[in-house]
Amino acid sequence: MTECIIDGVIDTLKLLPYLLITFIIIEYIEHKLSKKNQKVLVENEKYGPILGGILGAIPQCGFSSMAANLFSGRVITMGTLIAVFLSTSDEMLPIMISEHADILLLLKIIGFKIIVGIIIGFIIDIFYRKKHNKDNIDISHICEHDHCDCKHNGIIKSSIKHTIKIGLFILIVNLLLNIIIFKVGEDNLSNLLLHKNIFTYFIASIIGLIPNCASSVLITELYLSKLITIGTLLSGLLTGSGLGILLLFKTNNKLKENLTIVSIIYFVGVIIGMLVDLFI
Repeated sequence: MTECIIDGVIDTLKLLPYLLITFIIIEYIEHKLSKKNQKVLVENEKYGPILGGILGAIPQCGFSSMAANLFSGRVITMGTLIAVFLSTSDEMLPIMISEHADILLLLKIIGFKIIVGIIIGFIIDIFYRKKHNKDNIDISHICEHDHCDCKHNGIIKSSIKHTIKIGLFILIVNLLLNIIIFKVGEDNLSNLLLHKNIFTYFIASIIGLIPNCASSVLITELYLSKLITIGTLLSGLLTGSGLGILLLFKTNNKLKENLTIVSIIYFVGVIIGMLVDLFI
């Protein structure tokens, strides 16, 4: 047991320098592209799902939250919002980079999420599209999405803050995984999770919906530990949109509409995960 704890701490400490470097790059992108991406998304409504899917995949700490605010103000369509949510990578990217995951695998996952987001986004807009009255919308007001306060903290300070926060989550996940593997046994745990059990897709999608970076940390770490399949990973990552869903419920007073969006994202995650493991 002591060895499990020590291994978990050491593994986490090894990741911190890579996490810090990755978050510095992400923060730089956030500061440089946030306003530009917002403008592109607002001014090109016709291509909303395409732009939403692509821009959502770019590592930015508040883009999904911004999209939720824009949708609540009826600036973008539901399809565009869902495209952003499905393509958002959240903490998966820095974790996989810090764990030295295959870059080709990483690009495939991101690309796959973008394609799924775009396709589902256009389908949703075909069946559910409302006209937006942009005359009375105050963009500067509805785009207050700095939940991480990155703009005020600066790039380095925000990067350190994110590194410590995610590092703690990774430490907790590593410790729990090591203890569970020690108690249950790696073979037994693998038989439970790695095999294509239909319930794992539903569970992974629920975990992904949790508006907290811990969800993507958990899903990614389970995959890197070879305890879940690529399909189960995608089920969790497709539904994971950071704080976007939380902001949606906060800013959009149409509860039925919010539940519809969450349901679509959830079942897309479940079904896509199943299909990936079925055909790959």
